[in-house]
Amino acid sequence: MSSSLTAEQKTIHFLDRTSFGATPDTVQRVNRVGMSAYLDEQLEPEKISDNWVEEKVSALKTIRLNSGELFELYPPPKVAKERGLAGDMMRAPRMIIYELQQARLLRAVKSQRQLNELMVDFWNNHFNIFAAKGADRWLATSYDRDTIRPHALGKFRDLLLATAKSPAMLFYLDNWLSVSPTAARMPANARRRGLNENYGRELMELHTLGVDGGYTQQDVREVARCFTGWTLLRPRGDAEFRFEPRLHDPGEKIVLGRRITLGGMDDGVQVIDLLARHPSTAKFIATKLARRFVADDPPASIVNRAADTFRRSDGDIRTVLRTIIDSPEFFSPEFYRAKVKKPLEFAASALRITGADVRVTPQLIRYLGRMGEPLFLAQPPTGYPDLGSSWISPDMLLTRMNFAADLVGNRLDGARVEPAALRDTQGLIRLVAPDSLSPATRRALAETDEKEGPAMLLAAPEFQRR
Repeated sequence: MSSSLTAEQKTIHFLDRTSFGATPDTVQRVNRVGMSAYLDEQLEPEKISDNWVEEKVSALKTIRLNSGELFELYPPPKVAKERGLAGDMMRAPRMIIYELQQARLLRAVKSQRQLNELMVDFWNNHFNIFAAKGADRWLATSYDRDTIRPHALGKFRDLLLATAKSPAMLFYLDNWLSVSPTAARMPANARRRGLNENYGRELMELHTLGVDGGYTQQDVREVARCFTGWTLLRPRGDAEFRFEPRLHDPGEKIVLGRRITLGGMDDGVQVIDLLARHPSTAKFIATKLARRFVADDPPASIVNRAADTFRRSDGDIRTVLRTIIDSPEFFSPEFYRAKVKKPLEFAASALRITGADVRVTPQLIRYLGRMGEPLFLAQPPTGYPDLGSSWISPDMLLTRMNFAADLVGNRLDGARVEPAALRDTQGLIRLVAPDSLSPATRRALAETDEKEGPAMLLAAPEFQRR
C-alpha cells in the first residue's frame, strides 16, 4: 500500500465505513456531491426519503404492533394451547423475532439512510437485550423501534435514559424486580427478592464508564439503590415503565463520590446525568465508535479527539461521528481494509454490491445464524463483538464462501441477482478493492472460470474486510 490512498480508494473506504457497503449508485453520489456533503445528508436521516424500504418493513405485521397486541396475537405455547392455537405455528412468539430480523436485514441492504442503520445496529449491540428471554420476546420490537431507533444519532444522555426506562431493558437485566430491602412486602410483588445489582453493574461497565472507568462494587450497589422502584406494569402484555415509590430506597446514596439526594425517581435520573457526562464515559464511547469506524485497536489520537468532542457537545452523537470521519487517521492506509465485517455487514454488502432483488426469507436469516450472528439473539449484555478475531473461524469463513456462491448462483431463496450485474468483473473489483487486490486474489481470479469469478471475489479476503 502506498503512503496515501487514491481518490477511488478513499471513496470506497468512506462508503464501506459509513454504510453497509458501496454500490455503483452511492459511488456516483459521493463523486457528484463530495464526501462532506454526502456525510451531511447521512447525518440527517429524517430528511432522506426511504419510502421503498419503509413500505416493505411496514408489510411485516409485527413491526407495527405494541407489546400487548403482540402478546395477544403471538402468545406463548401454553396460552396458545389453552386458546386452541397450538397448531398455528405462524402465531408462535418466534415469529416476532423473525420479522424483527427481516426488518433489520432489509434496512441494512436497501435503506437510503445507511449511516443511521449502522448506528441502530451499533447501539442495539451496545445496549443489548436478548430477544428470546421471557417477556422480551414481546418487548424487543418496541425496544428497537421506540427506544434505540429515535435516538441513534441524537444525544447520548437521551438514549441512555430511554434504555433505562425501556420495559425490554428493565426485564432483561431484572431491574423491574429490584426493590429496597426495607420495602414493605406487597402480594402483587411476591416475585421480588430485594436489591438486584444487574442493571447497576452493566450500566457502568457496559453502557457508560467501561470496566476501567473508576467505579467500585460499592458504586454498583449505590446505583442499584438509586434505581429501585424503576419497574414495569404488565410485562407480558402492554408493558409500560412505572416508577413505584413503595419499592424505592429513600436513603441517601453516594455514587462516584457524588451525593444523590433528589429522592424518588429523580435518584435514577441524577445517576443517568452523572454517568452520561462523566469523562470516563466520553472515552469509553469514543473508543467504541472509533473501533467501529477506524480499527479494532484505534489510535489514541482519534479516540482523544472524539472523547473531547463528546464532552464539548454534551454527548452529541452526530458531532462525534463527524469528528471521527473527518479525522486524518480515518483515511490512513494503515486502516484501509483493517476491519473484518460482521456477518450482517458481510451479507448486506454482498447483496448490495450485486444489486440483488431481496425478499428476506428463512434461508437468508439462517445464513446469518450460521455465520455466528443470529440477529437480536446475542445472549450476553455485551452484544455481538466488533473485533475481527470473533468472526474468522474456519467454519464461519467457509459459511461466508458458501453464501457468496449461493448468492451469485441464484440459489438463495429471497435474493435474485441479474446476470448482467455480474458480467463486469472489473467493475466489481473497483467496488471491492480498487488498485489493491492482492497478488494471491488476482491469481485465483485468473484461474477461475469467468462465471465463478464474482463468487470468488466475494469470498476473497478483500471483501471480508472493510
